[in-house]
Amino acid sequence: MAFVAIVRRSATRTTISLATRLICGSQRCSNITTNASAAAFELTDFSSRFYSFGQGCERWFSSGRSSSDKALLEIIESEVECAKETEEPAQLEELPPEFPFKIEDNLRQEIIRLTREYNGETIRVEVSMPDLVTGEREDNDVDDEEPAQNSIPLVISVAKIDGPSLEFSCTAFSDKIDIDSLSIKSPDAPEDGIAYEGPDFSDLDENLQKGFHKYLEIRGIKLSATNFLYEYMIRKDSREYMQWLQDMRKFIIA
Repeated sequence: MAFVAIVRRSATRTTISLATRLICGSQRCSNITTNASAAAFELTDFSSRFYSFGQGCERWFSSGRSSSDKALLEIIESEVECAKETEEPAQLEELPPEFPFKIEDNLRQEIIRLTREYNGETIRVEVSMPDLVTGEREDNDVDDEEPAQNSIPLVISVAKIDGPSLEFSCTAFSDKIDIDSLSIKSPDAPEDGIAYEGPDFSDLDENLQKGFHKYLEIRGIKLSATNFLYEYMIRKDSREYMQWLQDMRKFIIA
């Protein structure tokens, strides 16, 4: 039942950047009060970085810049203020119990990297930005199909010392982790080669599928970890969006 709470919190945070950008872009912050709960940003030290946004702009606006550049900067300023209006207090990322990975998170990158050592193996995980469900259905959707869910893509590599690695491509949902494909990567393989990824994972014997899922679970790829990573990436998306706005502003004003 603990993960039900995680999923409920995530349902709000899935719209953090998407809803905020739509609100800020189309309504110019006029509906921020009623939409704040659905468009919440978790900002670290960005508020202080953007405090001087307006101070340097007065000189810039009087410097003979084109009217289109000035209009663009005004829109960026509005986006920043709109995001600041909906910010949540900064929170420390609370690791789930027995989370075994070290997290490498670099600003201006869409992925984070996880690493750990396990019984002579080096395990690396690349976590990408979440795939968010907006509620819109494709025309070819079938009513009896499973409803779409928010998810995060994972690429997991389990490497032996000076030997080959087993690479999994996975999709993590709130209630399950799907293995999409897996392949053996040899360190001696040519860089331009394409490794055979085997048959569709769903076509494998059911016991073999369960065995590979257990293989990953023992090495730390379990729902408690992926649900945490989902929320972590939602917050990262908010931080990256704010940094992107800052970079755009600096480029235009330079």
